[in-house]
Amino acid sequence: MFDVIVVGAGPGGSIASKTCAEMGLDVLMVEKRQEIGVPVRCAEGISKDALERFVKPKRSFISREVVGAKIFAPDGTEIVLSEERAGNEVGYVLERKIFDRYLAKLASDAGAEVLVKTTAVSFEKKDDRVRVRLLRMGEEWDVETKIVIGADGVESRVAKFFGIDTTLKLNEVESCVQYLMTNIDFDPDYCHFWLGKSIAPGGYVWLFPKRIGANVGIGVMPSLAKKTPKEYLDDFVSKKFSDGKVVEFVAGAVPVCGEIETAVSDNVMLVGDAARHADPITGGGIANAMKAGYYAGIVAFEAVKRGDFSARFLRRYDKLWKDDFGRNLARKRRLQQKLIDMDDDTLNRIFHSIPRNIGELSVRAIVLEIFKRNPKLLWDVKDFIF
Repeated sequence: MFDVIVVGAGPGGSIASKTCAEMGLDVLMVEKRQEIGVPVRCAEGISKDALERFVKPKRSFISREVVGAKIFAPDGTEIVLSEERAGNEVGYVLERKIFDRYLAKLASDAGAEVLVKTTAVSFEKKDDRVRVRLLRMGEEWDVETKIVIGADGVESRVAKFFGIDTTLKLNEVESCVQYLMTNIDFDPDYCHFWLGKSIAPGGYVWLFPKRIGANVGIGVMPSLAKKTPKEYLDDFVSKKFSDGKVVEFVAGAVPVCGEIETAVSDNVMLVGDAARHADPITGGGIANAMKAGYYAGIVAFEAVKRGDFSARFLRRYDKLWKDDFGRNLARKRRLQQKLIDMDDDTLNRIFHSIPRNIGELSVRAIVLEIFKRNPKLLWDVKDFIF
């Protein structure tokens, strides 16, 4: 018998496990893969504030520190954002393999039991508790818990079993491909982003510097794409980094649907990609997953203390994550839909409208300059910015 079983040992799952264990709950965290942190399906960027809210940075899992972001229009026009202005994904570039294991160790040190190569294969409601069937190296056994925290990614089995609607349409998901590349020329002090329908329809190409080489990846929206993500990325790489060497290759999907109605049901809460917490504009999800994991841990403790595991009580968790970042997800989803409608010529005009002498650029400063020079341009997205 456990108070909480956490399914998935990514950043959201580990922070949830750590938070619960620190409050004295009996916690089991299970990870189906044989190693925590692999495969890396992420550009590995996070802002300094978002990381330092939960852990002290360590050289072992910080691959590179950057000072800002360079963003390129389809015609190559560049704007530069400082690290403080560039969002939740710019500041540190992580070594996710090491970082995820570090967070799992923090959870273990706090008292959580951690099992790898362990899959939660089924769930059965039993009065006010849940019986979970676990599978590890051919052996099956049952455990019981008061609360399940689903941190099991975009394909969440927990969400499906408990009937939480996390269905994704083709225009609510990004298909992503990423290479770890060496022998390429770039400014290592900045993250880089390339926009444009011709480059990455519905998404963008990114470059995140690493200690050696860089993560070069792409996200495209299947509903808009005429080729596979890999074909788009290969086209970009052949033009921009023709002498580059591909060291690693990963692929995956990122939810970009914005705020969902609820991430809870009786006895269950979802965090991270399972709860569609990724940013609809950037696709980044580490920061929001960690925040959600913390809030889920707080509410799990309150539920156990009160003996109430109903969806009605657990909606306290919905309020916490929505008040923190949920409404921002909804706003960014609406803005994303407007950006998707823009052709490359419009994006180029927007970039050309931004002067190079307005000091430290922020998103707000950029939009003000755009309105100043193009009063009609983007007028219908003003409500998403101000």
